[in-house]
Formats: sequence, C-alpha cells, structure tokens
Amino acid sequence: MTQAPTPTADTVRRLVRTLLKESGPGSPSGPGPEVRPVTEGGPQTTWWVGARHVLHLAPDRESGLRRLREVRLRDLVRPHVPVALPTCVAHGEWSPGLICTLDTRLPGGTAEEHDVSAVGEADLAGLLGGLREVPPRAAEALGVPRTAPRSLEALRRTAVAAAAGLARADEFDPARLHQLTPPGAAQLAAQPGTAVLVHHALRGEHLVVSANGRVRGILDWTRAVVGDPAEDIAGLALAVGSGAAVRAATLAGYGARPCLRGLWLARCDAVVRLGEHVAGRGPGRRDPEALALWRTRLRRAWEAILLERVTELREDGDGG
Repeated sequence: MTQAPTPTADTVRRLVRTLLKESGPGSPSGPGPEVRPVTEGGPQTTWWVGARHVLHLAPDRESGLRRLREVRLRDLVRPHVPVALPTCVAHGEWSPGLICTLDTRLPGGTAEEHDVSAVGEADLAGLLGGLREVPPRAAEALGVPRTAPRSLEALRRTAVAAAAGLARADEFDPARLHQLTPPGAAQLAAQPGTAVLVHHALRGEHLVVSANGRVRGILDWTRAVVGDPAEDIAGLALAVGSGAAVRAATLAGYGARPCLRGLWLARCDAVVRLGEHVAGRGPGRRDPEALALWRTRLRRAWEAILLERVTELREDGDGG
C-alpha cells in the first residue's frame, strides 16, 4: 500500500505549476499561485489554488480511481442538469501511484452559509430531474456502482435505540419517532425498477449557493451510485430542510412515496448520527462543530411539511 506523504504549500505550489504547464501553453510564470488548504488541521488533501482552482490529492489508490471516475461522470451528467459542475483542468500523480486532479473553482458560498431561495429550490428540482435522465447503464459503464436500497425499517429500529440515548441527554423527544410505524416503514419501501443516478452526498458543503439563494453548482461526485433516488431527497432534507427538499423533489416529478421515504431516511439518519456524536462515537467525535452541525441537520430534517399533514388528514378521513 502506497503511503501518502504529507503535502506542504511548497510541494503543492510546485505540483500546480507542473500540472498547468502540462495542460497547455499560456501557463503562468513566476513564483506560482497562492495555495492554502481548504480545511485547516487534519489530512490536507484539498487545496485552494489562487481564486480559480481547487486541487484534490487522493490519499490512496482507491480514492484516486474515484477521482478519475468523477471527472468522466461530471462530463456525462453536465448536459442534463441546470447547475454548474467543476471542470477538470489537469490531472496526474502527486506522489507515485497517487492521483491528483486540478478543477475549476465554482464561485459562491455553500448551503451552510446561504439559505436556498424559492428559485434555488427550482435549481434543485432541475438537478433531481436531470439525474433521472442520465442513462444508468452509461454511468455504470464508467464504474459507478449499483447499490440496493436501504431498509427503512432497519434504520427506524436503529433510530429508536439512538433516540433513547438522546432523550437521556435531553437532545430529542423519542415520541416523535412514533410517527413512523413498522407498517409505515414497510409501505415506504423503495419500489422495484426506480434506480437512477444518485449523487449520494448532497450535503450543505457540496451545494454552491449564491448570496441571493440560487444553487449555482454541485461538488464532489465521488460517492455517486446508481440506486435509490430517495437518498438524494434525504440529503437535501439534511442540507436545506425538509420543506425545500420535498418541494424540489415534487417539482422534479417525484410522488409522495419517494418524498416521504427520503424525509424519513433523513430523520432517522439525523437521530442516529447525532446520537453517535453525543455519545462520543461518531466520526470527528467530541468535535463541538460536528455536534452543532448534526443538531442543525436534525432540526432541518424534522421540519413539518405540508405533504405529511395532507397524508395524515387523508388517513384520518379514510379511517373515519
């Protein structure tokens, strides 16, 4: 197994100069662009390069293969969606056997910094609708894996157990999970033949949002799969709130079942992950920022939405 070296600003700057020189004429001269890690502390595998580029350093061979697959996948997806995707300017090896890609930087903030407006929800609808148009076989031909839908009932049971711990910490009322019964979870099982290309990581930091609330781009396609479209609805519920996520999915043509399935995937995931962080077991455990983020995601996922209320009214009416 190749051991990744620790990148420094000097090595990154030299690498960028080499990549830009190899990418064609007109490469910059002089000391090179300003570079800085996107995240201070921890493994510095992503670097800002000047104001226009971002450099991704794969820490292992498998990550490098996903990065190269992402470059091809973005080219496949780009004609189908109304939002921007980064373009790969150059790629190569930053250490023997370890891949790096230099991408264009999309201007804007993130969904953690800016609220998504009503027009931004239409942008998200265009994204979800566009992903349905991408031929799954074409994505699989690039190496995108096909995954089976998760069991909502199994996730519900895990969330019920996690909710008990959150109740002891005064973080969550476990009675809220009673809304999702075992028969309800079974009714919201994924339907056969509904697999589409799924981004599978529509978190707030991967949504490029402008100051006026428009969704201008989508980052990080390395986790994409062919699978359950409710997973992307769930991701949006955690990133921008259940109301916005369901409205976007409805605009994209999804019916009540995948919308409600995505909603409950998000709610159960948020309970489970917050439970891990409160107990000190999650990734980045005992990190106050991670704990605060999952509290925010829990709040977003548990927003009451009109679709739920209408469904409850119909069920009450049917029962009467």
